[in-house]
Amino acid sequence: MRHRVLCRLVQPAVVAIEDPTVHPTVKPAMKNEQQQSPAEFREKARLGLRQGDQALAERSYERLLETDPDDLEALQQLASISLARAEASRAIELLTRAHQASPEEPFTLHQLALARMTDGDMQGAVNDLRRGLELKPDMFLARLRLGALLDELGQTHEALVATFNALNTAQAKGRWLNDETTAPELRDAVKRATQFVLAGRRSLFNDILEPLRQRYGASELVRVEQCLAIYLGEQKATLPDSRQQPKFLYFPGVPSQPYYPRERFPWQAELEAHTAAIREELLSVLLQPQDFEPFLQTDSPQDTADLLRSSSAQQAAWDAYFFYRHGERYDAHAARCPQTAALLDALPLARVREHSPETLYSVLRPGTHILPHRGVTNTRLVTHLPLIVPSDCALRVGGEVHEWKEGRCVTFDDTYTHEAWNNSAETRVVLILDTWNPDLSEAERAAVADLVGAIGDFNRASEVPVPKG
Repeated sequence: MRHRVLCRLVQPAVVAIEDPTVHPTVKPAMKNEQQQSPAEFREKARLGLRQGDQALAERSYERLLETDPDDLEALQQLASISLARAEASRAIELLTRAHQASPEEPFTLHQLALARMTDGDMQGAVNDLRRGLELKPDMFLARLRLGALLDELGQTHEALVATFNALNTAQAKGRWLNDETTAPELRDAVKRATQFVLAGRRSLFNDILEPLRQRYGASELVRVEQCLAIYLGEQKATLPDSRQQPKFLYFPGVPSQPYYPRERFPWQAELEAHTAAIREELLSVLLQPQDFEPFLQTDSPQDTADLLRSSSAQQAAWDAYFFYRHGERYDAHAARCPQTAALLDALPLARVREHSPETLYSVLRPGTHILPHRGVTNTRLVTHLPLIVPSDCALRVGGEVHEWKEGRCVTFDDTYTHEAWNNSAETRVVLILDTWNPDLSEAERAAVADLVGAIGDFNRASEVPVPKG
């Protein structure tokens, strides 16, 4: 699908720069051009741009270049004037000089790419845009043009990746959300790009599901098709419970409930029967706190503070000893706790490449409150096996409070708003693991695993944050 961005829609404007304020009753003394300084030539050029006097701007920038052949502003503005006259070769010459003089300036490469597009050198334009984006990855307009060029060159997947990145980067900055946040000359191009991305992602993920349709039959994947349509924004999610709000992927047609009855998980009895052995290995691990890591991998202390609160003088802390995280096995931890690791490996854990399972000893330090938050998808559920539970510790899911009991599993849907607290003066520890939602069929589990893996691959290639969990 073509989504060409026309040069006339994306041509960079000749930039007018405000001159210093001059008192309106005072006229500056006139000098002939031989007496004028480079600063005066620059001001005359900018005055010409503001007043629409292209001849004055061009003449003044040319004189400025006579004093400083590498002046970046003069080279860029003269190139813009040349492009406005369809003199692409002259623009390329000027911008090549500008890039040689200031090789770390990304906007020169962006402008040079446009000049090459005007001159018909599409591959050269692609190369310039890529070099510019290496210097400044968040130039979303440059990325949009790159996507359009790659599509013209028949590199459809690469075009899809670039265009998806451009739209996400722009929208993260509050741009291209609607007509009001999009420059008039770009609105049609952005709308075409949006349709290109919608169609391209639909085709990509549809191909991922095709082998499973052949294996299980299309009727077995009806709910998966609805799930994908909701994810792509083609269909609105109708959640039966307003307390439930998945952050990433909502799977329709399964019962919604904060807590699940233990009868749905026959394997829990075996796990509970080994609580003492699991706790014994935990106690050994607790003697070496350096092996724990913060459960929350946040970008700043403020992000952590937004998720954790302390009810005491002690700093809030939520630590973890992982056996798996985002599907990656911690072999050394498993070797140190062989009985726990073996029990976990025997369970029907949710397995999605680079996402799950996630299994760990979860350590909530005294006085720590995990503030309300939500999980990513209702396709999997979270189970706690409480190992050390002081008084005044509890879990709240969807507004319903559950008090942990040592050796007694509790399973919940973490796409409901949930929180946990330890208001005691002792440490609380539970074993956490995630399993498939039991209301998904074998075919649906396979489809979700393949689909989420493919979404992660595409988002990563597009340099868009990949949902975890």
